[in-house]
Amino acid sequence: QVQLVESGGGLVQTGDSLRLSCSASGRTFSTLVMGWFRQAAGKERELVAAISRSGGNSCYADSAKGRFTISRDNAKNTVYLQINSMKPEDTAVYYCAAASALSSSVCLTLSGHYNNWGQGTQVTVSS
Repeated sequence: QVQLVESGGGLVQTGDSLRLSCSASGRTFSTLVMGWFRQAAGKERELVAAISRSGGNSCYADSAKGRFTISRDNAKNTVYLQINSMKPEDTAVYYCAAASALSSSVCLTLSGHYNNWGQGTQVTVSS
């Protein structure tokens, strides 16, 4: 079982930047593929970005390309999501997710691939 704790959410203004962090414990972090998902009120949970075990491969939802950057620090057991030029439509609960993978380069994009989830952190962007 992997424990995931997100932090860094809050209330920001349009155009601001924000960095979310997710700290993992309970399993060797470098064996985990990590993902960030978000769920806006009344909408389904959707992928924002994911990153391979090694950090060498990352993938993004089309809506996240250009403003979002996922990264990881395996020495710190932490994955990050940098969000720039924030927009009101970025308002959502952001979830960190983890999955075991044999390949060090695979990037998992479906929520069903992940079996460990954080509690989520609220991000609200005011216009």
